[in-house]
Amino acid sequence: MIQIAIAEDHQSLIDGIELLLRNEENISIVGTANDGEELIEIVRRKKPQIVITDIRMPKIDGIAATKIIKKEFPDIKIIAFTMFSEENAIIKMMDAGASGYLLKNSSLNDVLEAIKQVFTGEKYFGKNVNINAIDNSISKPKGVLSKRQLEILSLVGQGKTSREIAEELFIGVQTVDTHRKNMIRILGLHGKGELLRYAVERKYEF
Repeated sequence: MIQIAIAEDHQSLIDGIELLLRNEENISIVGTANDGEELIEIVRRKKPQIVITDIRMPKIDGIAATKIIKKEFPDIKIIAFTMFSEENAIIKMMDAGASGYLLKNSSLNDVLEAIKQVFTGEKYFGKNVNINAIDNSISKPKGVLSKRQLEILSLVGQGKTSREIAEELFIGVQTVDTHRKNMIRILGLHGKGELLRYAVERKYEF
Protein backbone atom coordinates (compact mmCIF):
# COMPACT_ATOMS: atom_id res chain seq x y z
CA MET A 1 0.00 0.00 0.00
CA ILE A 2 1.40 3.38 -1.05
CA GLN A 3 0.67 5.93 1.67
CA ILE A 4 0.26 9.50 0.46
CA ALA A 5 -0.06 12.94 2.04
CA ILE A 6 -1.45 15.87 0.03
CA ALA A 7 -0.82 19.59 0.56
CA GLU A 8 -2.81 22.24 -1.29
CA ASP A 9 -4.25 25.55 -0.07
CA HIS A 10 -7.45 25.06 -2.08
CA GLN A 11 -9.55 22.40 -0.38
CA SER A 12 -11.52 21.78 -3.56
CA LEU A 13 -8.35 20.57 -5.29
CA ILE A 14 -7.55 18.24 -2.40
CA ASP A 15 -11.08 16.86 -2.65
CA GLY A 16 -10.55 16.35 -6.38
CA ILE A 17 -7.31 14.41 -5.90
CA GLU A 18 -8.91 12.30 -3.18
CA LEU A 19 -11.80 11.53 -5.52
CA LEU A 20 -9.38 10.54 -8.28
CA LEU A 21 -7.45 8.17 -6.01
CA ARG A 22 -10.34 6.80 -3.96
CA ASN A 23 -10.81 3.65 -6.03
CA GLU A 24 -7.12 2.80 -6.31
CA GLU A 25 -6.61 -0.37 -4.26
CA ASN A 26 -2.89 0.15 -3.63
CA ILE A 27 -3.06 3.81 -2.63
CA SER A 28 -4.07 5.23 0.75
CA ILE A 29 -4.29 8.95 1.60
CA VAL A 30 -3.09 9.28 5.21
CA GLY A 31 -3.40 13.05 5.56
CA THR A 32 -4.16 16.35 3.86
CA ALA A 33 -2.99 19.88 4.61
CA ASN A 34 -3.82 23.41 3.47
CA ASP A 35 -0.41 24.91 4.24
CA GLY A 36 3.22 23.83 4.44
CA GLU A 37 3.43 23.96 8.22
CA GLU A 38 0.50 21.57 8.57
CA LEU A 39 2.03 19.31 5.90
CA ILE A 40 5.28 18.97 7.86
CA GLU A 41 3.33 18.08 11.01
CA ILE A 42 1.39 15.39 9.11
CA VAL A 43 4.58 13.97 7.64
CA ARG A 44 6.20 13.77 11.07
CA ARG A 45 3.15 11.95 12.49
CA LYS A 46 2.16 9.71 9.60
CA LYS A 47 5.46 9.25 7.71
CA PRO A 48 3.86 8.76 4.27
CA GLN A 49 5.88 7.27 1.45
CA ILE A 50 4.88 9.98 -1.03
CA VAL A 51 3.93 13.65 -0.62
CA ILE A 52 2.02 15.53 -3.31
CA THR A 53 2.37 19.25 -2.71
CA ASP A 54 1.61 22.58 -4.29
CA ILE A 55 4.40 25.17 -4.39
CA ARG A 56 2.56 28.34 -3.36
CA MET A 57 1.03 27.77 0.09
CA PRO A 58 0.55 29.82 3.29
CA LYS A 59 3.02 29.78 6.22
CA ILE A 60 5.62 27.55 4.52
CA ASP A 61 5.71 27.17 0.75
CA GLY A 62 6.14 23.86 -1.04
CA ILE A 63 9.83 24.39 -1.83
CA ALA A 64 10.76 25.12 1.79
CA ALA A 65 8.53 22.28 3.02
CA THR A 66 10.22 19.89 0.60
CA LYS A 67 13.67 20.84 1.90
CA ILE A 68 12.58 20.25 5.51
CA ILE A 69 10.90 16.92 4.74
CA LYS A 70 13.84 15.61 2.71
CA LYS A 71 16.28 16.61 5.45
CA GLU A 72 14.30 14.78 8.14
CA PHE A 73 12.99 11.91 6.00
CA PRO A 74 15.28 11.37 2.97
CA ASP A 75 13.33 8.30 1.80
CA ILE A 76 10.02 10.14 1.42
CA LYS A 77 9.35 10.92 -2.25
CA ILE A 78 7.84 14.30 -3.14
CA ILE A 79 5.81 15.25 -6.21
CA ALA A 80 5.14 18.90 -7.04
CA PHE A 81 1.55 19.45 -8.21
CA THR A 82 1.30 23.06 -9.28
CA MET A 83 0.22 25.60 -11.87
CA PHE A 84 3.78 26.98 -12.15
CA SER A 85 5.46 25.92 -15.37
CA GLU A 86 8.28 28.47 -15.19
CA GLU A 87 11.81 27.09 -15.39
CA ASN A 88 12.83 28.78 -12.14
CA ALA A 89 10.06 27.09 -10.16
CA ILE A 90 10.90 23.67 -11.60
CA ILE A 91 14.62 24.01 -10.86
CA LYS A 92 14.02 25.20 -7.28
CA MET A 93 11.62 22.36 -6.57
CA MET A 94 13.94 19.71 -8.01
CA ASP A 95 16.93 21.17 -6.18
CA ALA A 96 14.90 20.97 -2.96
CA GLY A 97 14.62 17.22 -3.46
CA ALA A 98 11.39 16.58 -5.37
CA SER A 99 11.20 13.41 -7.47
CA GLY A 100 8.35 14.50 -9.72
CA TYR A 101 6.74 17.60 -11.19
CA LEU A 102 3.15 17.77 -12.48
CA LEU A 103 1.04 20.67 -13.64
CA LYS A 104 -2.50 20.92 -12.32
CA ASN A 105 -4.02 20.27 -15.72
CA SER A 106 -2.52 16.76 -15.71
CA SER A 107 -4.83 13.80 -16.27
CA LEU A 108 -5.63 11.10 -13.70
CA ASN A 109 -3.37 8.71 -15.61
CA ASP A 110 -0.49 11.18 -15.30
CA VAL A 111 -1.03 11.48 -11.54
CA LEU A 112 -1.17 7.71 -11.12
CA GLU A 113 1.89 7.15 -13.29
CA ALA A 114 3.79 9.79 -11.32
CA ILE A 115 2.91 8.09 -8.02
CA LYS A 116 3.87 4.62 -9.26
CA GLN A 117 7.09 5.71 -10.95
CA VAL A 118 8.28 7.90 -8.09
CA PHE A 119 7.44 5.12 -5.61
CA THR A 120 9.90 2.82 -7.41
CA GLY A 121 12.67 5.40 -7.12
CA GLU A 122 12.39 6.97 -10.58
CA LYS A 123 11.74 10.59 -11.47
CA TYR A 124 8.58 11.66 -13.26
CA PHE A 125 7.76 14.82 -15.17
CA GLY A 126 4.43 15.78 -16.69
CA LYS A 127 4.03 16.08 -20.43
CA ASN A 128 3.90 19.89 -20.31
CA VAL A 129 6.91 20.38 -18.02
CA ASN A 130 9.85 22.30 -19.51
CA ILE A 131 12.46 19.67 -20.44
CA ASN A 132 15.27 22.22 -20.49
CA ALA A 133 14.57 23.02 -16.85
CA ILE A 134 14.68 19.31 -16.01
CA ASP A 135 18.08 18.96 -17.67
CA ASN A 136 19.37 21.84 -15.55
CA SER A 137 17.90 20.58 -12.29
CA ILE A 138 18.72 16.87 -12.30
CA SER A 139 21.96 16.39 -10.44
CA LYS A 140 23.19 13.32 -12.33
CA PRO A 141 25.31 14.02 -15.41
CA LYS A 142 23.72 14.13 -18.84
CA GLY A 143 23.99 10.73 -20.50
CA VAL A 144 23.73 8.66 -17.30
CA LEU A 145 20.74 6.32 -17.23
CA SER A 146 19.09 4.82 -14.17
CA LYS A 147 19.15 1.08 -13.50
CA ARG A 148 15.55 0.75 -14.71
CA GLN A 149 16.30 2.70 -17.88
CA LEU A 150 19.27 0.43 -18.63
CA GLU A 151 16.98 -2.59 -18.23
CA ILE A 152 14.50 -1.09 -20.68
CA LEU A 153 17.26 -0.06 -23.09
CA SER A 154 18.57 -3.64 -23.11
CA LEU A 155 15.10 -4.94 -23.98
CA VAL A 156 14.71 -2.26 -26.67
CA GLY A 157 17.96 -3.58 -28.16
CA GLN A 158 16.36 -7.03 -28.30
CA GLY A 159 13.62 -5.61 -30.50
CA LYS A 160 10.86 -5.79 -27.88
CA THR A 161 7.86 -3.47 -28.05
CA SER A 162 6.78 -1.22 -25.17
CA ARG A 163 3.98 -3.66 -24.33
CA GLU A 164 6.36 -6.63 -24.28
CA ILE A 165 8.80 -4.69 -22.08
CA ALA A 166 5.98 -3.67 -19.72
CA GLU A 167 4.86 -7.28 -19.35
CA GLU A 168 8.39 -8.52 -18.70
CA LEU A 169 9.17 -5.85 -16.08
CA PHE A 170 5.65 -5.78 -14.56
CA ILE A 171 5.20 -2.07 -15.17
CA GLY A 172 2.72 0.00 -17.21
CA VAL A 173 3.09 0.57 -20.95
CA GLN A 174 2.87 4.33 -20.35
CA THR A 175 5.74 4.03 -17.85
CA VAL A 176 7.86 2.34 -20.51
CA ASP A 177 6.99 5.04 -23.05
CA THR A 178 7.90 7.74 -20.51
CA HIS A 179 11.26 6.06 -19.90
CA ARG A 180 11.84 5.91 -23.66
CA LYS A 181 11.21 9.66 -23.99
CA ASN A 182 13.48 10.41 -21.02
CA MET A 183 16.25 8.20 -22.42
CA ILE A 184 16.04 9.92 -25.80
CA ARG A 185 16.41 13.27 -24.03
CA ILE A 186 19.20 12.16 -21.68
CA LEU A 187 21.22 10.53 -24.46
CA GLY A 188 20.74 13.45 -26.83
CA LEU A 189 18.99 11.34 -29.47
CA HIS A 190 16.32 12.48 -31.91
CA GLY A 191 13.61 9.81 -32.11
CA LYS A 192 12.50 6.25 -31.39
CA GLY A 193 14.52 4.90 -34.31
CA GLU A 194 17.66 6.48 -32.91
CA LEU A 195 17.01 4.87 -29.50
CA LEU A 196 16.70 1.43 -31.10
CA ARG A 197 19.91 1.95 -33.07
CA TYR A 198 21.71 3.13 -29.92
CA ALA A 199 20.44 0.09 -27.98
CA VAL A 200 21.44 -2.40 -30.69
CA GLU A 201 24.93 -0.92 -30.98
CA ARG A 202 25.50 -1.18 -27.23
CA LYS A 203 23.62 -4.37 -26.34
CA TYR A 204 26.83 -6.08 -25.22
CA GLU A 205 27.74 -3.25 -22.85
CA PHE A 206 24.80 -3.56 -20.42
